[in-house]
Amino acid sequence: MRAITVITGGSTPERDVALAGAAQVVLALRERGHQVSVVDTTHGELRGEMEAAFLATRVNTKPPSHADLETLRAQELGPRLVELPAIKNADVNFLVLHGHQAEGGTLQAMFDLSHICYTGSGPLGSALAMDKDMSKRILRHANIATPAWRLWPTQMTLVEELGLPLIVKPSKVGSSVGLTLLHDTTALDAAVAEALTYDDEVLLEQFIAGPELTVGILNGRALGVGEIIPSHDLFDYECKYTPGCCEEVFPAQIDRELTERIQTIGLDVHVALKLRDFSRVDFRVDADGVPYCLEANTLPGLTATSLLPQSARSIGMDLGELCESICESAYNRKVSGTK
Repeated sequence: MRAITVITGGSTPERDVALAGAAQVVLALRERGHQVSVVDTTHGELRGEMEAAFLATRVNTKPPSHADLETLRAQELGPRLVELPAIKNADVNFLVLHGHQAEGGTLQAMFDLSHICYTGSGPLGSALAMDKDMSKRILRHANIATPAWRLWPTQMTLVEELGLPLIVKPSKVGSSVGLTLLHDTTALDAAVAEALTYDDEVLLEQFIAGPELTVGILNGRALGVGEIIPSHDLFDYECKYTPGCCEEVFPAQIDRELTERIQTIGLDVHVALKLRDFSRVDFRVDADGVPYCLEANTLPGLTATSLLPQSARSIGMDLGELCESICESAYNRKVSGTK
C-alpha cells in the first residue's frame, strides 16, 4: 500500500473533466488497497463529504462559464500547493488535471524544484505537447505527418491555402474547448473570437476528412488503437461528454497494417515531444491512407468513458492496472533519483 494523492480540479475550462476523471482514479486505486487523498488546486485537500461533492462522475455538456472560471482562478493555490502535507508526504502525486495552467509544464516545474514526485511528463514535454503550434513544428521536423496550419493573424491567401472546411482552435487548450469547424470564411472572425476567449493564440488548421483514430502509450508500449465516430461533424466538447453522441470502437475495425502504423507513429510522437510514462496520440487518416497526427495529450482524460482507459482495456488492462502502472513509473523515478 502506498500513500497516493490525486491532484485534480483546477481553474481551466476542463475542470469538470478533471474532477470526473479523478473520481474514477480514486476509486480504482482505493480498490487496489492504496491510501488515497484528494487535492483540488483551487480548494486544497478534499475530505469526507467535500470529496464526495466535488468528485462528480459525469461531465457537463458545456465547459464552466467564464465568470465561474475567473472566480476559481482567484482561488488557485499556486506555489502554496507544495506546502500541503497531502502533497509533500505522498509517495506519489497522481495528476488528473487538464488545460494549459495545469498540464502546460508550470506545475511540473514547480514540483521538480520542490522534489515532489508526480505522474506523467516533465516540464519540457508538457509544454511542448500543450503548445500545438510548437508541437506541430517538432513533428514536421521529425518527418511525422501533421495537418498544415497557420497561427492567427495571417494573410487571407494563406488561410485559403488551408482549404475548407477549416479547423479554428485555441493553441494551448484541450478537450476541443473553443474549437470551430469552419465551412465558410465569412465566419472566420467569429470563430477566432471564440477561440481567443480561451487562449491568447489561435491555430487555423487544415481539416483532414477521414477516420479519426487514437492510441494510448504506456511505458514505451503502444496500447490498443480505437476509432472515434462522432454524431457531429467533429469530435467536439459536447460530443465527447454527452452520452450517445459518439461511438468509440476499441479495437478499431481497421487492417493490421494501419493498426501497427498508428502504434509505431504514436510511439514516435511520444519520443519526439520528450514525453514520459504515458500519453494519448490522436490521428486522422486521409483518403490515401496516410495518418496525420493531430496532437499528443500528456494528461489524457481518465473518466469512465475516456479514450486512454478504453485503449488499455482493449488489450486486457483495467483502469486499476493502468493507474497503478502510471504510479509505479513515477515512484521508480523517485527511488532511483532520475527524471
